[in-house]
Amino acid sequence: MKIRYYIFILFGLLMANSCDLTEEPYGFYSEDNFYKSEADAESAVSYAYDALTYLEYSRGVFMLGDMPTDEVGPKTDEGADAQALNNWTVDNFSNNRSLYNYFKYAYIAINRTNGILEAIPASDIPTDAQKRYLGEAYFLRAWNYFNLVRNFGLVPVHKELVAELGQTAAPMAQDLDELYDLIIGDCRRAIELLEVLPALGRADEVSAQALAAKAYIYMASSKASSVPLYTDLALDAATLYDSAAYFSGQVLNDQATYGFDPDLMHIYDVESPRGPEHIFLMSMDRTGAIEGDYSKISKLFIPYISGGDIYIDNGDGTYDKSHDGWSVFQTKETFYNTYDGADARGQVLLVDAVYDENGVESAAFPGAIPYRFCRKYVDPQFIADKTSTRPFLIRYTDIALTYAEAVGPTAEAYDLVNYVRNRAGLGDLPAGLSVVDFRDRIIEERSWELAFEGNRLYDLRRINKVTEMVDEAAGITDEEAAFYPIPQLEIDLNQGL
Repeated sequence: MKIRYYIFILFGLLMANSCDLTEEPYGFYSEDNFYKSEADAESAVSYAYDALTYLEYSRGVFMLGDMPTDEVGPKTDEGADAQALNNWTVDNFSNNRSLYNYFKYAYIAINRTNGILEAIPASDIPTDAQKRYLGEAYFLRAWNYFNLVRNFGLVPVHKELVAELGQTAAPMAQDLDELYDLIIGDCRRAIELLEVLPALGRADEVSAQALAAKAYIYMASSKASSVPLYTDLALDAATLYDSAAYFSGQVLNDQATYGFDPDLMHIYDVESPRGPEHIFLMSMDRTGAIEGDYSKISKLFIPYISGGDIYIDNGDGTYDKSHDGWSVFQTKETFYNTYDGADARGQVLLVDAVYDENGVESAAFPGAIPYRFCRKYVDPQFIADKTSTRPFLIRYTDIALTYAEAVGPTAEAYDLVNYVRNRAGLGDLPAGLSVVDFRDRIIEERSWELAFEGNRLYDLRRINKVTEMVDEAAGITDEEAAFYPIPQLEIDLNQGL
């Protein structure tokens, strides 16, 4: 029986649970005319990666991961969805378009990977190429399910291609173990199939090891912190921490391609996307024809100042040129005040003054600059409002801190954390910390190191401190803090729910 593989699929059809019941699929390739060559497989895998760059999905990294935290807040006239996320207006979450779009595009990406996993093993594509493409597909499916589970908790499980409307109803996962078994299983398959082969916007063996480490540390700390649903995980916290240490240890010890970048500023050099820190990075370039191919992420973090070019001091007598922006993600001054005065991550990577082309100060905070803004997303070679700025999805430092958190206050863990601190201009952590205190200090270190990279909410969720650390979340329940509700539209459409 012939199986249809959809490559050009209508906007909502490729989701496990989201489809427009009035639409019909079109533009399919059958087994007779697709997956006949390596080029066909490359196109399908590129199409799966392309789902990550959908505007609503790529911006969701920050909208969901940073906006509802102690790091940033929206400008006063930002849309109602952003205001609801920032203010933890949970009564509005089930109809929040930002949450709906993020949920929807995650399943679009999953369905594209399911098509690859079904089709490529039956093709005549050379074995080595098959392994690479299957490995990347397994990674991408795990990546998207991990994003779903840490945002929404229990979600529908779909492991087969949705090729017609009758297949869109998917049952809810029975428990978190089912979802994490899928995520870890896909990571293990990806590790077996892939090699260490860095490529911009693509995953390799180290990416899969890193993702497994992130999944295990999320489970371990969530169970140890009594986060709702995670208390029911089959494995105990100690075993989960051991597994997080194992996979993050592979990243640290079993390869020599990725590592710490000794230059903090170089990590965020838009012209160096293949630097040693970048394990998994979105692929966006200013020469792209449509948004998603190019990026406007810089506009979200940079304030509107005068509508013209601005220049940012690099601290060495040079300046980076930039456009000004839309003032969407505004750094909270209370978060800035948590940085040590010697910490370059606060004093250099957060900007409080801009200059003209002659190096003369033209605006400053407080004043014409309404908030200290993050300079991690600046492209001096921007073309109008098109940039090559990209979300930093997995960095080596993230995984190094994951390893340190997992193993606790050993000499090796201290060395890793102290390297990160020393690179930022700080001294070493105090010696002799207890396991609990050491892990608390790592969460704190992550807040400074990974700020504005879409990690903060998930760190607060997994240690069960959203309501303690985010003023706007005070008074909501632990369940409301731990998970966003599945969008109501998805529930209405999915008969399996």
